[in-house]
Amino acid sequence: MFAWCPPPLHPDPEDTPDRRQEEGEAVHRMSGLDASFYLLEEENTPLHLAALLVFEGPAPSHSELLDEIAVRLPRVPRYRQRVLSVPLHLGRPVWVDDPRFRIGAHVRRAASPVPGNDEQLFELAARLLARRLDPGRPLWEIWLIDGLEGGRWALLAKVHHCMADGLAGIDLALAMLDVGAGYRRPSAEEVRAAARWRPAPEPSALDLVRAAAVDGVVRPLRRLGGAAVRGIGALGDRRRLGEFALGLSRVAGRLTAPAPDGLNGPIGPNRRWSTLRFPLADVQKIRAAHGGTVNDVVLAAVAAGYRNLLLGRRPLRDDTVVRTIVPVSVRGDGERGELTNRISAVLVNLPVGVADPLERLARVRAQTDDAKRSGQAGIGRIVTGLADAPAVPALLALASRVPARLRQNVVHTVTTNVPGPDFPLYVMGRRLTELYPYVPIAAGIRVATAILSYRGGLHIGVTGDADAVPDLDLLAKGVRNGVDELLGAGRS
Repeated sequence: MFAWCPPPLHPDPEDTPDRRQEEGEAVHRMSGLDASFYLLEEENTPLHLAALLVFEGPAPSHSELLDEIAVRLPRVPRYRQRVLSVPLHLGRPVWVDDPRFRIGAHVRRAASPVPGNDEQLFELAARLLARRLDPGRPLWEIWLIDGLEGGRWALLAKVHHCMADGLAGIDLALAMLDVGAGYRRPSAEEVRAAARWRPAPEPSALDLVRAAAVDGVVRPLRRLGGAAVRGIGALGDRRRLGEFALGLSRVAGRLTAPAPDGLNGPIGPNRRWSTLRFPLADVQKIRAAHGGTVNDVVLAAVAAGYRNLLLGRRPLRDDTVVRTIVPVSVRGDGERGELTNRISAVLVNLPVGVADPLERLARVRAQTDDAKRSGQAGIGRIVTGLADAPAVPALLALASRVPARLRQNVVHTVTTNVPGPDFPLYVMGRRLTELYPYVPIAAGIRVATAILSYRGGLHIGVTGDADAVPDLDLLAKGVRNGVDELLGAGRS
């Protein structure tokens, strides 16, 4: 029926059925990092990832799309699972089959002006992205948006960050799309077979507490011996200890640079979402001419975007920086397809006070090169690994109640760059032409940027608090100008 069929997506390999049976646990338990994304969500800061997929027409009907996704659900068992929290947050939340699962609650149709232009499409998407996923249901939605100008239509796909990071999100998308244009509509029997799915029984509250005790006491004791041996070995590795200390000092040093006001603060309920795209070949030309990586060039362009945004408000000092967290995947080649978060992060100071585009690129490149040499991603991995401690779920639940005015203003933004497929994708025989990513804002961070490559193009989505950052379009325009400046730099 389908031109391409990836293997079913699956949870964390440490959460295998054999391990759960061995430990008396009948649920899929979140990792500590996954639980962090789930427990820190608030009404005004929904923590879902998303993508807007634009297709060549004609658009399918809502019922056709329902049938198509229904027969693909076995590829992604988690799409029929919801989250249960352990009583009193005595352990990390768990995934269980949803006994009331109904696909119509997740695959929906949004009204669009006809014919809808790009500006109207992105405004509609921003409104839908501002809505929190229903925590009582499986944490995903797909919205069908038709009636776009040029005979186009779109899908807006949302999935909670506790289910996937950027690369896992790409795997989720690939499970629902094809790599060929050939298509046959699912038969009535195939649709009926998909509807015959039956959920496993939900665990009781006592089961959840008992399983949390196993996870929090028995498993750590079992692993203690091996961890001790590994720890002694690590302590004996002076080189690794030196790298860790160096990385820590580099991060601390970047926190002292002067930074602008106004990028952090309370976050409201509405979102503004600006998008742009340009050829990946432009970035490759810059990299070939001036060195660095694709990510270095993208970060330098984002620095230009923030420079444009901030200059629209007030003059900048030459040494002003915007501190951004840059997520780094620690997912091995054998871990593709696992529905969990496998990320660390490094801190980069975007040199927004620097007027010269080549100097901005050089400063970004120096920091990312230093981050690799000093093992800064390892620091992030250690920090995120601490989330697996038994007491963390209760602490996270408590942290979510801390007033926004008391939260951090050290990190100003997030910039994530995810490699996407370089081949064309299809849904129901219709070709995907544009693929815009969305990353959430939270923890006092009012602006965040996501970059995703697809078919030789870079698609960028900039998320902002609609009330706090009404001038968000200046950032997107500045990113585009930053690429153009670098392309023209050094030409006679």
